[in-house]
Amino acid sequence: MPNVQRLYNACITSLAPNGPISEERLEKVRNLLGKIKPLDVGLEQEAQIVRNWKGTDSESNVVHQSMPPITYLPVHECDSFSIGVFCMPPSSIIPLHNHPGMTVLSKLLYGSVHVKSYDWISVPGPCDLSQVARPAKVVKDCEMADPCDTTVLYPTSGGNIHSFKAITPCAIIDILSPPYSSEEGRDCTYFRRSSADLPEPIEMQDGTVSDVTWLEECEPPEDFIIRRGVYSGKVPKI
Repeated sequence: MPNVQRLYNACITSLAPNGPISEERLEKVRNLLGKIKPLDVGLEQEAQIVRNWKGTDSESNVVHQSMPPITYLPVHECDSFSIGVFCMPPSSIIPLHNHPGMTVLSKLLYGSVHVKSYDWISVPGPCDLSQVARPAKVVKDCEMADPCDTTVLYPTSGGNIHSFKAITPCAIIDILSPPYSSEEGRDCTYFRRSSADLPEPIEMQDGTVSDVTWLEECEPPEDFIIRRGVYSGKVPKI
């Protein structure tokens, strides 16, 4: 049975319209996602190019007039989950964004990418500052390169707000459960670091939090483009 079919079958029995049925079922999906290779999703040729990639200093220091477009390859989507692949050219960026009420599994298929992620800090009591920005803590700020572990972020932990910057050409396969839905209140919101003069550290009931980043909502850059491509890998039988 193709790996993509095994993954789809596990998603059908493990992911519901309100998210994963259990942590055990989620772990099964995570293990199967970790077995997906570029060949399974029709990207072996692109992966081979990256394996032979010899980036130069001049390439890494190029200043682009606009961000290179990113391609999204949809594998499957239903009320319970979506599976898709983001293909990112070098220096392309997916800006800081959230996944409200969603669990997200990600696997880097090839290449290398810089990831930065945050979780919100819950501040007790009313806070007028939250109308301008919200406090968050850094969960991850590092480079990831294939091969690496499959990652999972949860609605309130694991780095639910994240951004990606491609170092080399790279591809990331994502499973979102449940998927984005404006009708269900799961819109994608973009964020930036606030330039306002906000407190750091902040006082909490259980002590002081010193490593605080204040994030505010923003519009994505005008040159941020995701094009919907044609998926040419194994198609799961529904």
